[in-house]
Amino acid sequence: MKMDVRPTDILIMKKPHPCGGNEMYVIRSGMDFKLRCVKCSREFMVPRNKIEKRIRRIVREEPSVSGTQ
Repeated sequence: MKMDVRPTDILIMKKPHPCGGNEMYVIRSGMDFKLRCVKCSREFMVPRNKIEKRIRRIVREEPSVSGTQ
């Protein structure tokens, strides 16, 4: 089953990046993901089937709703 991963999400991974960080910022999603390590800012492409097994949690910024001004 395909996970709902969107650009601007932050993925908390099971295994850390070689720099030691385990948070990845999603730049692009599709058949491949383009990710950026939050700690070292390295960008890389990973196939969807590889990355979905390694995701522990998805952190998503919810749009804030301001009704009054």
